[in-house]
Amino acid sequence: MTINTTDPDKARTAIFAGGCFWCIEGAFRQLNGVIEATSGYAGGKKETANYDAVCTGTTGHAEAVRITYDPSIISYGELLRVFFSIHDPTTLNRQDPDEGPQYRSAIFYLDDAQKAAAQSYIQQIEKAKVFPDPIVTALEPITPDKFYPAEDYHQNYVACHLKNPYVQYHALPLVEKVRSQFKDRLKPGVQSPS
Repeated sequence: MTINTTDPDKARTAIFAGGCFWCIEGAFRQLNGVIEATSGYAGGKKETANYDAVCTGTTGHAEAVRITYDPSIISYGELLRVFFSIHDPTTLNRQDPDEGPQYRSAIFYLDDAQKAAAQSYIQQIEKAKVFPDPIVTALEPITPDKFYPAEDYHQNYVACHLKNPYVQYHALPLVEKVRSQFKDRLKPGVQSPS
């Protein structure tokens, strides 16, 4: 993989949850300035950070994606804009066919600046009535060591499983939505829809 950043030492991290991590990861992976997108678990304990346990909905974890990005290419605010465009932040513990607290809409903020940016963005889109219903996205504090990468087979799942029916019906539409709505933010070589 080519690292698409001007200064890797200045890379920043964002952690978002908005349903199945395959979908969120696939959407963010194609953005210019995103160095890496890693599917994983956030919100629970290390001992329960595995797919079988998280699927029970009893661990406190959400399926989440850790995004490593270059802020000189893409800002945290732009990541928030993409995040709110690729999932429904008004449905509690549900995205498409996936239901349970592990599929909640959440922003796991790493510092006060991220928390303030997320709060401000949510206030702006609520005031603008972008969504017909109230936003239920949780703002949850996290430290970098409390994000647990998912099993290897979950990583880059969309690109590796294009024929999977779930990917075709749920993940690829989000990937295409990003390509259509954020054409000017795509990595070189990523094709926007014609």
